[in-house]
Amino acid sequence: MKNTKCDCGHNNPVGTILCEYCGKPLEEEESSGQPLEMRYEGKARRSQKRHKTLLDRVWNFFSSVKVAIYLIVITLVASILGTILPQERFIGTGRPDVYYAQEYGVWGDLYYKLGLSDMYSSWWYVTLLAMIGISLVICSLDRVIPLYQALKKQRVTKSTVFITRQRVSRRIEMSEDEKEPALRALSEQLTKKRYHVRNEGDSLLAEKGRFSRWGPYVNHIGLIIFLFGALMRLIPGWYMDEAIYVREGETRKLPDLNYYVKNEKAIMEYYDEKESRLQADQNQSIVKNYETQAVLYEKDPDTGKLKELKRQSIIVNKPLKYEDLLLFQADFKPNQTQAMKLTIQDQKEKKDLGTIRIDLYDPQMEYTVQKDGVKVRILDYFPDFVMEGNRPTTQSETPNRPAFIFEVQSDQMDEPEKSWLIAGANLDDLNENNRYTMKLAGLETVNMSGLMVRMDKSLPVIFIGLGIFMVGLCMGFFWYHRRVWIQWKDGTLYVGAHTNKNWFGLRQDLEQVTQKAGLPLSFSPKGRKEDQ
Repeated sequence: MKNTKCDCGHNNPVGTILCEYCGKPLEEEESSGQPLEMRYEGKARRSQKRHKTLLDRVWNFFSSVKVAIYLIVITLVASILGTILPQERFIGTGRPDVYYAQEYGVWGDLYYKLGLSDMYSSWWYVTLLAMIGISLVICSLDRVIPLYQALKKQRVTKSTVFITRQRVSRRIEMSEDEKEPALRALSEQLTKKRYHVRNEGDSLLAEKGRFSRWGPYVNHIGLIIFLFGALMRLIPGWYMDEAIYVREGETRKLPDLNYYVKNEKAIMEYYDEKESRLQADQNQSIVKNYETQAVLYEKDPDTGKLKELKRQSIIVNKPLKYEDLLLFQADFKPNQTQAMKLTIQDQKEKKDLGTIRIDLYDPQMEYTVQKDGVKVRILDYFPDFVMEGNRPTTQSETPNRPAFIFEVQSDQMDEPEKSWLIAGANLDDLNENNRYTMKLAGLETVNMSGLMVRMDKSLPVIFIGLGIFMVGLCMGFFWYHRRVWIQWKDGTLYVGAHTNKNWFGLRQDLEQVTQKAGLPLSFSPKGRKEDQ
């Protein structure tokens, strides 16, 4: 395809709608009365040119507004699907495959297998966000570059066809003697209206509010920065929103960070009878406050020792804050089982041999009872016991329902024997042939604090993007790009005007200007939808 040559002699690139030099339409009949297509000033965009390379085809794909809308709709639908069931990071279990199937049945299992349970961190969701960002960049460049070039190189003198086919235009007969006073008066009145006026021979161009044309592209820049900030959350250590439980006296590592938190004391405070006005049942206490006396540590990479960073009581709505890290009081679990004591009984001799203490969070592999050389080994341990497909497994690492498979060795037996113990289950029939049995002798409980660990280093980037986006909105909504072309030629004064919005205001400007210049004219819009 060859360049399109205008009658004025200027060669225009393929895809140009209006001549870059004189503004004359290239693809329509001059006699057509329809207003001109002023979008991007009629300049050719790269996506409208012939596509020869793979890069050109990729550019054409992402420069399509239709493609951008499809990507946004797909992302919105996916985001909605991700809210149907809780995401994995909020369920508080290390076995999401078991959790979704048990809590929500077949649909929960399907939800997990489709990857919707951890959707916002999935590769395909991140790819959708990246594609939207690429589309914003290419769409903007494909349009803003030709628009900038056209507005920067605007000529004052245009073809009379260009002027008369503007959405707002008039022409009147005027002698050569009248033209200079008329052009001077019009120029003065337009200047008073804060138009920037340029003169060239018998033509003038008045313009104001050009910067508003960049509003949509400033919006795009803000959105691109916003998306970039959202994607920065995928960088390890930049974003975290995790829930952890810390027992009294426990020092626990924060997920994916080099910080540790110690729960020195977990306190649950109740209202007394005088303070509580909301207490309907006198036998029921109302919680006044949850508090965790916490210490934040950082591990020294050289010595491996923990260095205290901050000590603070965490209460509801008053988190522990250190740099970008926030620790919120989110939950409280009183009297949680921490350890169990088991009495070893010799059924044959009808006597107790001793008691062992098992830490349910950190059990030893072997325990020794002093009498008769009895040794108890833990073959398997399920902190949160459940049967899955006729096989024992655990739903989480929290000892909600501990279960053990023991192996007991003794000098009194040639071979060791196995024994089962499941919290809340009677297994006497299963263990009736064993010589040694284990009976629960007691439980140790502890208060446990639920803390929400939050860190977001990308927030400044996201807020900057939102701020730029708001600036773009203000530029586009509260200001308008208005231009007026006035030209005298062969005994006729041509007046044409264009704006990107608020056509009523533009017509009002022109009527006031022409009236004060001594050329009272009325301007009515032509029969076409206003260009945006």
